[in-house]
Amino acid sequence: MDATALRALQAPIKDRYRSDPDAAVITLRAQGSLDESGIACKVETGRALAVAGLHPASGGSGAELCSGDMLLEALVACAGVTLKAVATALEIPIGKGVVKAEGDLDFRGTLGVDKEAPVGFRAIRLTFEVESDAPQEKIDQLLKLTERYCVVFQTLNHRPALDVTLTRG
Repeated sequence: MDATALRALQAPIKDRYRSDPDAAVITLRAQGSLDESGIACKVETGRALAVAGLHPASGGSGAELCSGDMLLEALVACAGVTLKAVATALEIPIGKGVVKAEGDLDFRGTLGVDKEAPVGFRAIRLTFEVESDAPQEKIDQLLKLTERYCVVFQTLNHRPALDVTLTRG
């Protein structure tokens, strides 16, 4: 897809959102079912069933997916798609590329070993390696706009309001 095709695709969507801001607010949903026999949660991805379990550092076998890995994978996917969309819109040629995310976890926190240890990632690093002949100022703009428009990056960067409930079924 080139910049013209992308603009043509997105123009009516953007026009609608300008005239009706409420139309731009979409609720995304995820659902999973608890495994009755093991410590796992089966998440419906829309394409397949992803079974998440404990990371080996917290007693898991490693056979199931780790939700921390899945978070980083979601960041990589979103950042990669956003980078490609921005590059397309700005007509910045991108050849091959790799997007990497890595994060540091202290499992003492999640296991309750040390109350001072954080539960969750203490640091996440997102890295892009791309082939491009574009001038450096264009590459800098590409990174800035990718960071600005990546939904997962911005969600992690600016904590959303969270609400948790538990009901008996």
